[in-house]
Amino acid sequence: RPEVPDAIKRCHDAGIKLIMITGDYGITADSIARKIGLIKGEGCIIIGDELSRMSANELSILLNKPEIIFARTSPEQKLQIVNALQQQGEVVCVTGDGVNDAPALKNADIGVAMGITGTDVAKEASNMVLMDDNFATIVSAVEEGRTIFENIKKFISYILTSNIPEILPFIAYVVLDFPLALTVVLILAIDLGTDVIPALGLGTERPESDVMKRP
Repeated sequence: RPEVPDAIKRCHDAGIKLIMITGDYGITADSIARKIGLIKGEGCIIIGDELSRMSANELSILLNKPEIIFARTSPEQKLQIVNALQQQGEVVCVTGDGVNDAPALKNADIGVAMGITGTDVAKEASNMVLMDDNFATIVSAVEEGRTIFENIKKFISYILTSNIPEILPFIAYVVLDFPLALTVVLILAIDLGTDVIPALGLGTERPESDVMKRP
């Protein structure tokens, strides 16, 4: 798809590491990976037979390389790679469309199946289904998720900074026996008047320009 190279670049900017795991031959996988910008340098292509001879420690070291392709892999090996990444503390997202992808989709932190070409087994095993079978949609979902997370942080910061001054007169009244400056009804009126609209605005704010460039 023409939009995939740009989506991969956005993933790299966002600190997301991409690993190709395929049942195709290594030379085919390498050619496609270079066309879409997944591999730019020498790259590291591991065939399924090589992977089956690796120890858990060797696989862990291999996964630290920046550009990796696994070719001619079995469903068990796909699951093995997912488990190895999770043991390193990574949050793993797996995409797939076939029955042979189901174990990896099920055990990943986030499984993403294809809605058009995906099998029912893959869809059942996944957490998310792409209705357009487009990798770039995943990147858009990541951006949306990051935007929501940033807006929640802004919302909480605003609510805390506005509510703490409002509660201080009550604390002073209870602890120090100061005269009550504001009644309960009045403080609620102020709270509703000053919090609702700004908080809703912060919750629906559009993504900032650097949201996909943060770690």
